[in-house]
Amino acid sequence: MVTIDEGAEVQGEISVPQTQSAETGNSPATRASDRERDAVVQRVQEAFAEGRLDDAEFDERMRAALTARTHADLDVLLTDLPAVSPAATVPAISGRSPGRYAIALKSSVRRAGRWRVPERYTTVVYKGGGWLDLRAAELSGPVTTFLTVAYKSRVTILVPPGVRVEMTGFGVTQGLADEEDPGYRLPVDAPVIHVRGIAYKGTVEITSRPPSQSLPRG
Repeated sequence: MVTIDEGAEVQGEISVPQTQSAETGNSPATRASDRERDAVVQRVQEAFAEGRLDDAEFDERMRAALTARTHADLDVLLTDLPAVSPAATVPAISGRSPGRYAIALKSSVRRAGRWRVPERYTTVVYKGGGWLDLRAAELSGPVTTFLTVAYKSRVTILVPPGVRVEMTGFGVTQGLADEEDPGYRLPVDAPVIHVRGIAYKGTVEITSRPPSQSLPRG
């Protein structure tokens, strides 16, 4: 039996091996699970909504998180972000139910930043423009359906890389860059965004990359 006198200074007796991750207690070389990737994706989204990451950094880290193989790959994405305690998490958006319609006649529709998206959302744009940025949005359910009508207009729906996109209709184009990510994968329970687009002399575009000169986030 080992005894330690009161007041004695003990050095080097108890240490955390450098081969363990401080967050998970597992070796950095341990393979990451879908749940662990999802947790990092959520933190990156929160950091983007808080203004800690710009468009390019957010896009790069989201794709890196989704394709991470080990805990070390995930840990490096959070090294310069503050730790989030349960008491300091971003509060859920509360208040009245989100609007389900957005109509623009010779004007524009624009939603961005942290906003709550209902399970069904309808956008109609007549001779104008539309910009729906979902990267920091809160989806109300596992499946979100957009009915988007663009008459002589262009409506862009910007989605984060961590969602599965399904499209129907005509005049709908997909600018998702999955093929640029070897090994790109989504968990089976990833959120689904279903877009039903109707475009006349216009287009409904779904993309996961912002334009080179992004609109300011609202």
